[in-house]
Amino acid sequence: MSISSTMHRFLSSTAAQYMTPTVCTVTSAVTMRELEKLFEKHDFNAFQFSTMAVWSESSQNSISSAPFSFTTHQMVPHFNALMDLTAADIMTEAMVHVAPEMPLTRVLQLMVDLKIRSFPVLDSGKRLIGMVSREDIMRALRETTDADSPAERRRADSSNPTGAPPI
Repeated sequence: MSISSTMHRFLSSTAAQYMTPTVCTVTSAVTMRELEKLFEKHDFNAFQFSTMAVWSESSQNSISSAPFSFTTHQMVPHFNALMDLTAADIMTEAMVHVAPEMPLTRVLQLMVDLKIRSFPVLDSGKRLIGMVSREDIMRALRETTDADSPAERRRADSSNPTGAPPI
């Protein structure tokens, strides 16, 4: 298999082909404590809110409306106070999303530029149909460039129905 055809397969891959179609949604009333447990339970790096905002693990680093207090007695907010905040207290409704037909190369560029690890995938009616993450892009790279990948073996098997070794 030539390098150019291998590269072409990745370059022609789209968000829809590699997104995770199973998306867990939560309400904006969920607390940070509950979200933390959901992240651990599901091993996701983002949850979709029913209002279409997104909360990701990296969002925990940018809590802007939390009660921060920088005094000589306290440098950070009390952990329990932060964990009792609801998503509605701190989420932003500005959301970047991708279309299912968006090339993975463009999704990857958005991830790098915006420092975001995953995006919701919305169809033309703005309905949530999946999430695409860094892990999905890495899987696409692996499957489109690895001659030993299950996808590549299926492709090779279909092009050689006799199973005879190539000459």
